[in-house]
Amino acid sequence: MDINEKSSEFKSGFAAIVGAPNAGKSTLLNHVLGEKISITSQKPQTTRNRIIGVVHRPSSQIVFIDTPGVHRATTKLNIRIVDTALSALGDVDVALILVDVSNPDPESESFIVKRLKKKKRGVILALNKIDLVNKSVLLAVIDKWAKAYPFDAVVPISAKHGDQVEELLESMERLLPEGQPLFPEDTLTDMPERFIAAEMIREKVFRLTGQEIPYSTAVTIDSFSKKKKGALVIINATIHVERASQKGIIIGKGGTKLKKIGESARKEIERIAGAKVFLKLFVHVQKDWSKDTKALRTFGY
Repeated sequence: MDINEKSSEFKSGFAAIVGAPNAGKSTLLNHVLGEKISITSQKPQTTRNRIIGVVHRPSSQIVFIDTPGVHRATTKLNIRIVDTALSALGDVDVALILVDVSNPDPESESFIVKRLKKKKRGVILALNKIDLVNKSVLLAVIDKWAKAYPFDAVVPISAKHGDQVEELLESMERLLPEGQPLFPEDTLTDMPERFIAAEMIREKVFRLTGQEIPYSTAVTIDSFSKKKKGALVIINATIHVERASQKGIIIGKGGTKLKKIGESARKEIERIAGAKVFLKLFVHVQKDWSKDTKALRTFGY
């Protein structure tokens, strides 16, 4: 096979991962990339922005868009988050709907299916967390979804353990248009390093604080510089909260909580940057920022 013939058979395109909160979208993206770029936690609505990850395969390039969880939104912040997720459906070649079979969210899932019916593209259903249910439950879920929408493929998977993820990628590959790679072979994501650093800090806030605090926080990178020919990265970042009481919780007694958040985030950023990281965190109270349109825009939402 000559080069021209090979290139004519290559496929590339965009695929949005859409689903209810905590369906496992970010876990799946990190697994197929073989690298963590999208933050995860046990709390729903961890992802707030579109995250792009590029999967390079022998005969295709799949550009994944990890989206925030679709849910009934009431606050300004959450309305923007859900709009971000659903708008991705209009920009892609393949829509990958992810459903948690162990803990379904009928309201969100029904809403997603209604939106799918308004757009024309390939649609694949991935039934995630099959390791948590028995076969009879899984078969009932497959039957239910087969009646709900004419999916191009239905693939039961475990994003956490990688079960049948290769089969899922093959199903997606079949729906991609022919075309040259959209990104160079060494590209994992197009998200800037500053953004990824902020996300890793925000993940640690989600993981290390109680139920209320994570949803009242945003992270901004005040400065990001590289020294010693890239061997050292110096980052100053601010964790924004909505009330003074939340600031106290983030900092913790004697600064212990903030120190733990910083240490955990620094290790993640060092792994991704491949360099030594000096991270200094500040905490700032910006009253009711999640309800303030100007603040939402400033924080990138």
